[in-house]
Amino acid sequence: MGAGHAGCEAALASARLGARTALVTINLDTIAHMSCNPAIGGLAKGQLVREVDALGGAMGRAIDATGIQFRMLGTGRGPAVQSPRAQADKRAYSGWMKRAVEIQENLEVRQDMVDRLIVAGDRVRGIVGGSGVEYRAGAVVLTTGTFLRGLMHMGRAKTPGGRSGEKSAERLSESLLEFGFQLGRLKTGTPPRLNARTVSLAELTLQPGDPEPQPFSFLTGRIDQPQLACWITRTNPETHRLIRENLHESPMYCGEITGTGVRYCPSIEDKVVRFADKDAHPIYVEPEGRDTLELYLNGVSTSLPPAVQEAVVHSIRGLERAQILRYGYAVEYDYVQPTELSSTLETKRVEFLFHAGQINGTTGYEEAAAQGLVAGANAALKVAGRAPFVVGRDEGYIGVLVDDLVTKGVTEPYRLFTSRAEFRLLLRHDNADRRLTPRAGEIGLVDAARHGAALAKERAIREAMACLETTRIDGIELDRMLRRPGVRLADLATYLPELASLEPEVARQVEFETKCAGYIARQSDSVERLRAQEDLVIPEAIDYRSIAHLSFEGREKLLAIRPRSLGQASRISGVRPSDVDVLSIHLRTLETVDQ
Repeated sequence: MGAGHAGCEAALASARLGARTALVTINLDTIAHMSCNPAIGGLAKGQLVREVDALGGAMGRAIDATGIQFRMLGTGRGPAVQSPRAQADKRAYSGWMKRAVEIQENLEVRQDMVDRLIVAGDRVRGIVGGSGVEYRAGAVVLTTGTFLRGLMHMGRAKTPGGRSGEKSAERLSESLLEFGFQLGRLKTGTPPRLNARTVSLAELTLQPGDPEPQPFSFLTGRIDQPQLACWITRTNPETHRLIRENLHESPMYCGEITGTGVRYCPSIEDKVVRFADKDAHPIYVEPEGRDTLELYLNGVSTSLPPAVQEAVVHSIRGLERAQILRYGYAVEYDYVQPTELSSTLETKRVEFLFHAGQINGTTGYEEAAAQGLVAGANAALKVAGRAPFVVGRDEGYIGVLVDDLVTKGVTEPYRLFTSRAEFRLLLRHDNADRRLTPRAGEIGLVDAARHGAALAKERAIREAMACLETTRIDGIELDRMLRRPGVRLADLATYLPELASLEPEVARQVEFETKCAGYIARQSDSVERLRAQEDLVIPEAIDYRSIAHLSFEGREKLLAIRPRSLGQASRISGVRPSDVDVLSIHLRTLETVDQ
């Protein structure tokens, strides 16, 4: 239900696993539409896209085919925090994904509004469309985006809708409330779009793409299409004066908006108020496609009235005569508290019902796609009676994302950062296929050829590293030589000629893992300690009320979230270390009794 970035990946994953799948969406012409910034990737987000690709998802291939500018972020820092990002041709991207779901075997696409769930007992049985058609199903995945009772704001004007020009899903929230789900309200926004013909681009700072763009998908050999330029400008004291003087017209500040906004992507009004000491903020001027002159003002998300938006834009260098093609607006929408979900993204209240994307309180195309793949895969696996698919925190950023949501919940739109991951050195964007493609191959998310290629790549890496460890020159192992500053793997080909014939991707992995072997070993030890806690499974029927010495708050949180393992219990806000110790002793006592 819903064909945004979460819905597409959910439907594709389900179909790849052999389940007969229907993708039902309000409008077939806006499949995978980029209603906000037409870009994929970024810090931590780029890692998510590469993990989705490693699991057979479509997002990486879509942006490789339709990207108009590619940049690797964080190149001044270590590989663990570097992330790919690409500006997209948003119409071409949507068209690519529409084609992908149309041609996918086992998948049917249908245009319809979803009004309510069909539930019998505690199990979902399908949905009822606005057309009156009943869609019977073994499992349902909700990927509603910003459409659940969506309400758009521009100044004091309010219009029902999930995004500009599209109606909202008004009745589905009532269905969710009927089944006891806890709903909240969140808010996101979008900036004005400009006509490039009316912008003084020569007065802006040029921001080119990388000379050798790196693909997102492990299946893409190279990026061949020409790249387009982006530009940078800045707000100024006059811009800030105009915003401050018109805050009473902002729905955020006059009480019209009640939903919580995105902390890490604030509106321009929020920036001026929260960072009053700053007299300028950067603005990234980005093209929306190859065949349009429409420019996106990244950094000027706003819901101010149109007349104020005109004045604000015209106060900025290079934009003095800019024509606004679309005004910015904010949108409020319902979400379901994600602590109502298990780690498979199945709801705890209604069996065989899964949630993914903004309905779980997240923000971002990449976060949505990752959740969609997890939910779609697990829906298909559960219907088939197969074991669930869960990515651990030590296995991927997808695991960090899902675990954060179902364990901690959200009070504001959730965005993933590299700092949220404990094992960043192990979860790099460049090794996502090594971490996840073998697992995807085992359950059928990728085909046998791709699975075999991943295993062969891993063998090549391990064999090369073994050669380095066992080959000595003047009594020194080559792997120790490689750890010296300034020494590259290519330098050692004189002593070990087979190194020269390694595939570039294999060589990069060998060099990095050898140079960082000590740090990697230290994080691997931490992973083992985490796994020890994760392996201590908590029985579903456990009675936390009967466990003596748990704190009152800890008992409440454990009852509400019902963690699957001791490790997850330890990450719940409000559960103290002493509660974890008590629970650990209780679980080990249960193990002894069972034996």
